[in-house]
Amino acid sequence: MRIGELATRAGVSVRALRYYEEHGLLAAQRSPAGQRYYAEPAVERVRLIQHLLAANLSSRTIADLLPFVDAKVSTPESRARLAAERDRIDAQIAELTAARDRLDQVIAISTSPISGCVYQPDPT
Repeated sequence: MRIGELATRAGVSVRALRYYEEHGLLAAQRSPAGQRYYAEPAVERVRLIQHLLAANLSSRTIADLLPFVDAKVSTPESRARLAAERDRIDAQIAELTAARDRLDQVIAISTSPISGCVYQPDPT
């Protein structure tokens, strides 16, 4: 199938498909004129890539994990990589939670300002 058909069937843009190919996530066959052609399994491959991107994995991480997916194996290395990504996301969540808590303090101060009140940061 051509790139436009794959984009439609997978629910992504043509630009996204070009990006995936550029980053080694998706492979296309080329016609003598240079047009991209994809085999039927490309639809599921694009859906998998979308799922992994939605899990906040980077293109680089996805590219590193796809050989394990293609081989249909789960190795200590691939599981460790996924666990490290989960830990990274947990750290981001903690940072965002702390930022939200600081914003809540600012909102509280702005809602009920007390004359002479000076903001004091949380000691933690």
